[in-house]
Amino acid sequence: MGNKNGRAPSGAGKNTKNRSRALTEAGKTAKKSLGQNYIFDTVLLEELAESTGIGPDANVLEIGTGMGTLTEVLARRFQKVRTVEIDSALVPVLRVSLEKYPNVDLVEGDILRMDLEELTADMSPFHVVANIPYYLTTELTEKLLFCRRGVLSVNMMVQKEAAERICASPGEKGYCLLSLQRAYFADAEILKEVDRTAFDPVPNVDSAFVRLKMKEKTRYLDLPETEKRWMKIAAAAFAMRRKTFLNNAVQAFGMGREQAAAWLSSCGIDPSRRGETFTLEETYRLAEADEYFAPARG
Repeated sequence: MGNKNGRAPSGAGKNTKNRSRALTEAGKTAKKSLGQNYIFDTVLLEELAESTGIGPDANVLEIGTGMGTLTEVLARRFQKVRTVEIDSALVPVLRVSLEKYPNVDLVEGDILRMDLEELTADMSPFHVVANIPYYLTTELTEKLLFCRRGVLSVNMMVQKEAAERICASPGEKGYCLLSLQRAYFADAEILKEVDRTAFDPVPNVDSAFVRLKMKEKTRYLDLPETEKRWMKIAAAAFAMRRKTFLNNAVQAFGMGREQAAAWLSSCGIDPSRRGETFTLEETYRLAEADEYFAPARG
């Protein structure tokens, strides 16, 4: 993947043997089962950290310590870094290599099984910076979005196509339920595209570093029943992509077709439209049409 200015993309042309040697000297090899792909290019890592716009007094949660290369960059830049690593074979090596950084706290475990509020209780609010295993993208993104408390931004390396889905708007390729959920909780942008050759082992896909800037207050933060309704609407919008939202709504909300059509029409939405075409604002209008539901509490 080339740049318009003709220069090689970040990470391209690096000596893979040198990077692989770093793994060998540490006595470890990347595990495919854990989706481990490391970045050893310090210049690239510094560039990624800089692109987040996070200030030096910030607390940072890193997900996936890996070989600690990004961890060291974060440690030099930010006030406190808590880094979580699932690979028990790497942890002893990391404890030695990171002991020179008193502001780094290494935690062994599976981030998906952890209580984020408990994990970050002493460092909230905080930012997330991560080079995550690609197979965890959807589940981890949802966990971070729904965490609510303490998360200021999520800055993570993901597969390029996943980044495009996360950032997608209605009508764009890849627009999906996660895109809509993300729009509810956060603004998003791709900070940098990264060529596959920046990683060791080299994956089969290109990557992108994406930032999710969490909204200070979601629309229904103080209206839990309305928020539950909105979540149900969002899920119904993408339940069966070949069907109209009206058909999905009949099933999801137990409405008659006439009632569902009237609900959509009252919100200025053509009943023949599919849910994946809905904007965030249109889903808000649907969620706030209280006359078609029992009164929202809270």
